[in-house]
Amino acid sequence: MGGISFGFIASGILLGLAIGFVLQRGRFCMNTAFRDTIFIQDWTLFRGFLIALVIMIVGANILNDMKVIRLAVQPFYPIANIVGGYVFGLGIVMVGGCGSGVWYKVGEGQFNSIIAVLGFFLGIHMTATGILNPVYKLLKGVKVPIAGHNAPTLWHIFGDGPTVKWAVIAAVVIPIIVFILKGKPFSAPKQKGLEWPKVGVLLGILGLAAFWLANIFEGFPRGLSFTTPTGEFFGTLLTGNAMLPKHPLSRVFPMFEVGPFTITWASLFIIAVPFGAFISAKILKEFKWKIPPVDEMLSVCMGSLMMGFGATVAGGCNIGQGLTGASTLSIGSLVAIIFIILGNWTNVYFRFIKPMQD
Repeated sequence: MGGISFGFIASGILLGLAIGFVLQRGRFCMNTAFRDTIFIQDWTLFRGFLIALVIMIVGANILNDMKVIRLAVQPFYPIANIVGGYVFGLGIVMVGGCGSGVWYKVGEGQFNSIIAVLGFFLGIHMTATGILNPVYKLLKGVKVPIAGHNAPTLWHIFGDGPTVKWAVIAAVVIPIIVFILKGKPFSAPKQKGLEWPKVGVLLGILGLAAFWLANIFEGFPRGLSFTTPTGEFFGTLLTGNAMLPKHPLSRVFPMFEVGPFTITWASLFIIAVPFGAFISAKILKEFKWKIPPVDEMLSVCMGSLMMGFGATVAGGCNIGQGLTGASTLSIGSLVAIIFIILGNWTNVYFRFIKPMQD
């Protein structure tokens, strides 16, 4: 642990403000992006997500090869990635927002998002250090190396070396780009705020900036994530320490001293997200305090606990695994985001589609 600098504080806050501003300005929530594909057969926001993913896959690996950063690839915990991802996907439908969505929607005045953030935190800590920790350890008990790599990527299936790596990246990215182009991103209709291609581009660039800034100020290029930083922020707020020593990730992410307390760089950016969203919402005249009915609030409470449990077990949320982790082509991250989407689709079917059919 060490001290902090002005750059440490300013970079975290400015990054968070930018993320919140972009997400709100584009009304970009991955729960909606995943839900719309099956509910109304609209792939618009999903294509925005894919734009960000392509930028991050290519950009992060270029930065890694240039030795600007050193990507940290997540290990493959098949049971945890599958179960955690699926539960998280179920939860975001109940909440009506993903890990990043609930944070930025706080800045719009949505009271249910405040409840969701608190439930998300509670689920995280119940799983990482509390009563659900035995379940966490059980699901994390199976780790599968591939081709001799404890943290396998997609290209490790085919071999090692830069040629194999970039051939696999090309094989992944080119079909995604073709699919994006079918959505006619260069002629996206104008709207209030940001159109989906612009949101995708900006989110991808901010994701790369997060890798670089985290590498500078934390000494660890964790990139964008909303699960662990949520726990870190509330950990500092409630206990004075971003992570308790018994937290399973306490030796992974560095903590920094502020007087008698410890914080992390990522907890600064995450708390700035709703303020960035607030600025955007005020400019667009979209800020308004909204209090949902009681039955919806109960769904949010249960869903947010599921989000916290699922994201902790899976190793990350829709951003941490779906963009940051997936940009490394980590097999564990790819499995997690696939099951997040499947969980989302399952709950959308039973909560929305099936009742309409009946």
